[in-house]
Amino acid sequence: MELISTHICKGQNIGVHGNLFGGVMLSWLDEAGAAYACQVCDTPRMVTVKMAETVFNRPVRPGQLIKVYGEVLEIGNSSCKVKLQARRHSVYNGTQKPVCQTELTYVRIDGDGEAIPISKKVKDAYRRKLEEEEDDSELYEIHGGD
Repeated sequence: MELISTHICKGQNIGVHGNLFGGVMLSWLDEAGAAYACQVCDTPRMVTVKMAETVFNRPVRPGQLIKVYGEVLEIGNSSCKVKLQARRHSVYNGTQKPVCQTELTYVRIDGDGEAIPISKKVKDAYRRKLEEEEDDSELYEIHGGD
């Protein structure tokens, strides 16, 4: 997964129990995922069509940094499915702990909001990237990986 976004938890984002509002986190995930999907698919027009279940595993307190990591799971004809993970980052020792994880699907649209195909160039590049990752994992297994 690659780092795609960083946020700081501020007082205005906090609920009555002193933790980050879940809705704020969902908003951060959606925005980061959409920007990532636009970058991957070489288009400025991607809209959210689906967000999978999101389980909040750890609280986020004011002043904590949240780093959002993403990876492409699938590119369809007009859609891009990404996996996102938010991690609480400690500025003191550099450790990160997962806060939540989800999958989002975005669709490429035209000026009228209608779905349009993602370019063949993007699909081919993604396919090559997946093949390279598979080749790397085979090497890792052959040479005694964990």
